[in-house]
Amino acid sequence: MRHRSGFLLFLAVLGLDQLTKWSALAWLDPVRPVEVTPFFNLVLVWNRGVSFGMFARAPEWGPWALVLLTLVIAAVLIVWLRRETRALSRAALWLVLAGAAGNLIDRLRFGAVVDFLDFHVQDYHWPAFIVADSAIVGGRALLLLDGIVLSRAAVQNAPEKG
Repeated sequence: MRHRSGFLLFLAVLGLDQLTKWSALAWLDPVRPVEVTPFFNLVLVWNRGVSFGMFARAPEWGPWALVLLTLVIAAVLIVWLRRETRALSRAALWLVLAGAAGNLIDRLRFGAVVDFLDFHVQDYHWPAFIVADSAIVGGRALLLLDGIVLSRAAVQNAPEKG
């Protein structure tokens, strides 16, 4: 039962990611951003690299190397997920896997990831991102929270053996 709810979370995040990317591709103009608020735009950006556009200028085989790397990381996360006993860490791993799957689908379909959420302060723009990126970052943050803060608190509150 513990994996069923996690898999549903995975499907929900992946579905939301793909739906929002489909919407961005259908309605956004690649040349003209849509200003939503004074600090948020919708833009259509193709990210051929990884986080923050790193490695975007990789050779022609670069996207395939990223596909392979994603598959290896996903396999490691699945092994970790099967062994993980803490609920928060399991949910975090499902989030990271959903984000990775969303980006993997884009790389296989387009050779790049569709990004479209653009937050900015005046002329300083945070790199455009998407639901998949948010799931990966949020999942990693939850893993850190569970692994560092909550695990440490559990150890400190455990009754002494003796």
